[in-house]
Amino acid sequence: METTPGTTTALPRRGTAPDPQRDPEGCVRAERLDHPVVVGAGLAGYATALALAARGCPATVLSPETDPRGGDTTSTARAQGGLAAALGADDSPALHAEDTLAAGAGLTEPAVARRVTAAGPAVVDLLLGLGTRFDRDDAGALQLGLEGAHGRHRIVHADGDSTGAEILRAVAAAADEHPLVTVRTGTRVARLVVEDGVVRGLHAVDSTGSEGLLRLEAPAVVLATGGLGALFAHTTNPVTSWGSGLALGLRAGATVRDLEMVQFHPTALAVGGDPMPLVSEAVRGEGVALVLDDGTPLANPLAARDVVARAVWEAMSAGRGVFLDVPGGPPELRRDFARRFPTVTRSCRQAGLDPSRDRLPVRPAAHYHMGGLAVDERGRTDVPGLWAVGEVASTGLHGANRLASNSLLEAVACAQDLADDLAAVLTDTPGGPAPVPGPAPVAPPGGGRHAGRPRITDVAPPPLPSAPGVSDRALLESAAGLYRDGETLRRAAATLGAGARDDDARLLAALLLTAALDRAESRGAHRRLDHPEAGRARHTLTHLGHLDQSLRSAS
Repeated sequence: METTPGTTTALPRRGTAPDPQRDPEGCVRAERLDHPVVVGAGLAGYATALALAARGCPATVLSPETDPRGGDTTSTARAQGGLAAALGADDSPALHAEDTLAAGAGLTEPAVARRVTAAGPAVVDLLLGLGTRFDRDDAGALQLGLEGAHGRHRIVHADGDSTGAEILRAVAAAADEHPLVTVRTGTRVARLVVEDGVVRGLHAVDSTGSEGLLRLEAPAVVLATGGLGALFAHTTNPVTSWGSGLALGLRAGATVRDLEMVQFHPTALAVGGDPMPLVSEAVRGEGVALVLDDGTPLANPLAARDVVARAVWEAMSAGRGVFLDVPGGPPELRRDFARRFPTVTRSCRQAGLDPSRDRLPVRPAAHYHMGGLAVDERGRTDVPGLWAVGEVASTGLHGANRLASNSLLEAVACAQDLADDLAAVLTDTPGGPAPVPGPAPVAPPGGGRHAGRPRITDVAPPPLPSAPGVSDRALLESAAGLYRDGETLRRAAATLGAGARDDDARLLAALLLTAALDRAESRGAHRRLDHPEAGRARHTLTHLGHLDQSLRSAS
C-alpha cells in the first residue's frame, strides 16, 4: 500500500518514542501515524505486523517491555507444548477440526474450526520460512507429538518444550529486519481514543511514567495483548497478563464473548513461584502417568484438560498430593528427559527436584482464556477502527475448552485474515478506515449490545491500567476456579465490584463473575456445582454496561 509522505512522525526501528510536540496545555504529547498500531509484542502481535508488512502496509508494534525479546514476559515465550497442525500421513485438517469441536463442548463455531485447522500446514511453512527451528527426526522430517484430546500425532515442537520461545525468537528477528515494521518498546497503553463511536488511536505512557501522557492517533488499532490468567492466584501466565487489553476494549465499547471461560492447566509445577512453572502436556503424551502420593494412578492423562484438571483438584481437595511420575515412566524417556524437556528440567532443578529420580508435584493453574473480545472472521470487533487477534480475541475457535496447542496456530492463522482485511480497508480508504460493521452478537438479556456504552465524553482522563492485588486474585480464584456456585460468585462480585469503575483488574474480575453467574449450567471449563447439567449451548456477551447490572445482582 502507498503512504502519503509527511503524514507520520519518523520513528526508531526499536527503542523509546521520540519526543513529539506538547499540546498548548503542555500535558499531553501528540503523534499521528498513517498506519495501524498493534498493541502487544507476543506471537499474535508480531505475526500481525509481519502479515501487514507482507501486504505492503507499515505497522507499529507497541510493547510495555524494554526488550520484549528477552525473558518470558509474554505467554508466547512461556508456551511449551507446541503448535497443532495436520501434517501426518494419517491426519487431515478435517480430523483436526473434529477434535477441536469435541473439546469445545458445543461452543466452538464449526466454520471457524474448519478454517483455522485448514490453515495449519501453511502456518507451519510460514514459520519455517521465518527461521523457526522446529524439532526433526533422524530422517529430517518434522517430529509430531501427541497431546490430550488429539486423535493424531500433530504437535510440532521446538527444542523439546521451548516452542513458544523459539517461535517468538524467529518472528521478533523477522520484525527487526523488516523495513515496514517498527517496534516501540517501553510503551504502556492506558486507554483507547474513541471519537464519534470510532477508535481513532490510543493514550499511552512510557514505562517509567516520566514522559507524561502520549496521544497516538492511528487509522486502526489492533489489540494483541494476551489473556487474563494473572487475575487468578495460581497461574502459568506472566504476572502482566491480567487482561489489560480486554479492559481497553470494554472501556471503548466493545463486546466480550464468553468472559467466564478460563482453562486451568492440570500440571503446573507446585513448587511456589508466580507465575508457576508449567509441566508441558507433552510429558504426559510421552507416557508419564499422573499419580497420587501413594502411587495410585489418578486419571487418563490424555483426557481433555478440563477433565484432568478437575480430577487433580478433587484429589487435592481430599488432602492428597498429585504427581507426574517421570521415574515410573518409559525408561528411555527417563534417561533422555533433560534433552527432551529442557525447560521443565530447568524449573525442576531450580526447585531442587531431579525428574529422573523425583516425582513432580503438580496442581491446576489458570492457563488460557477461551473468551475474549468478540471478533468476526476478519478480526473486527464491533467498534469501528478496532481489531483484535490472539488470546485477547474470541474468534469462535476454542469454545468452552481449548484443544491443546491450538492457540499458537490460531494466532498466526488469524493474523493473516486480519491483515488481508485491514490492508484492503486502508487501501480503499486512504484517510483511514471508514466505520465498518463488526460481528453482530445477539443482545444479552436486559439490553441491546450497545446499551450502556460510554461515549468519549463519559470517559475520565485515562489512568494507568491497574494490576490485580494479591487478595483480589485469591478471591477470584476461590469463587471462579475449577468449581463454581451461584452464592460464592455473587459474594465475590459484590466485593470485587467495589472500585471497578476506576480499576481495570477489578472491572474484569467483576464482569467475569457476572458472566459465570449468567451461565447457569456446566459446560467445558465452566463447572457450576448448583447447575451440574449442560443447558442450551449459547455464548455469553458482556459489555461495560453490565457493570451496573453486576453490582445490582451482587447486592
